[in-house]
Amino acid sequence: MSITVEDVKAALTLVIDPNTQKDFVSSKSVKNLKVEGGDISLDIELGYPAKSQIEAIRASVQAPLQALAGAGKVSVNVTVKIISHTVQRGLKLMPNVKNIIAVASGKGGVGKSTTAVNLALALAAEGASVGILDADIYGPSQPMMLGINEQPKTTDGKTMEPLENHGLQVSSIGFMIDPGEPMVWRGPMVTQALQQLLEQTNWRDLDYLIVDMPPGTGDIQLTLSQKVPVTGAVIVTTPQDIALLDARKGLKMFEKVGIPILGIVENMSTHICTNCGHAEEIFGAGGGQKMCGEYGVEFLGALPLTMAIRQQTDSGKPTVVAEPDGPVAAIYKEIARKIAVKVAEKAKDLTGKFPSIVIKND
Repeated sequence: MSITVEDVKAALTLVIDPNTQKDFVSSKSVKNLKVEGGDISLDIELGYPAKSQIEAIRASVQAPLQALAGAGKVSVNVTVKIISHTVQRGLKLMPNVKNIIAVASGKGGVGKSTTAVNLALALAAEGASVGILDADIYGPSQPMMLGINEQPKTTDGKTMEPLENHGLQVSSIGFMIDPGEPMVWRGPMVTQALQQLLEQTNWRDLDYLIVDMPPGTGDIQLTLSQKVPVTGAVIVTTPQDIALLDARKGLKMFEKVGIPILGIVENMSTHICTNCGHAEEIFGAGGGQKMCGEYGVEFLGALPLTMAIRQQTDSGKPTVVAEPDGPVAAIYKEIARKIAVKVAEKAKDLTGKFPSIVIKND
């Protein structure tokens, strides 16, 4: 019996991508499909970084096609192609940055910066090119969290090179000030400094730029949301009612400026005792999931409150690099994959495809 292209596609409609929950045909992931005699070859093109998933995905596609081909040869190649997606209306994408993801919280002290850096590291671990912008001018924490004690260099006196550690490109006001000195700046100065950090850093071909936003929903956050081309936002909260109250404000702010919410992360969900391992919901339970239900957004995952996360981050080696195969790193990686999948499902940015139209009077 000869195999047709339609036979192969029919078999592939039954194979579900574990990350998108869609089959590879309807998600248009099947590329370069060829059927020659009894041999089948194709590429599966993923729109999100998936270094740890590639072999399992390849095997899941290979098995049913091999059953179809019998003694024929089946060649399945899994690749990743991360593209730019749409941002707020009226804003252009930044050069060398495909997607900007804002990590925000309405309230300080909920572990937003810890979550942001671990999500950035998780995306990098999956093979993406990732940068992180520390947008918290008053309390920059990424230099300490990433163990960087240098000052950025400039080659032209106008722009600066991002500093690097653990595979991340990093920019922060913290690299340029004394850690003990307070930033006594008014809002307009802070906003200007942030735009300079963002636009005058020579980011190098980033798939994702994670912006660790300052807490709150004031003038600085609003200006950033209106002037920075953001692909989507992630809200970090704790289950506590007072944190959820402020998280709702953050969510509504992004909605007002046309930035889609990629999902909500519940941090400090349960406290794990270092002595006995007992788990206790000291900040309450289910608050993040309830908020997702209220606003129709995705619950990305819950992270425990453990001493190890704090110790690792304070030492400059966040959990994803300190214990890459540990259970908490696995949660960060799963959340990061969900975020990348949500970004990949967004409309493709086509602004670079259209030529500029110039009208001349001859």
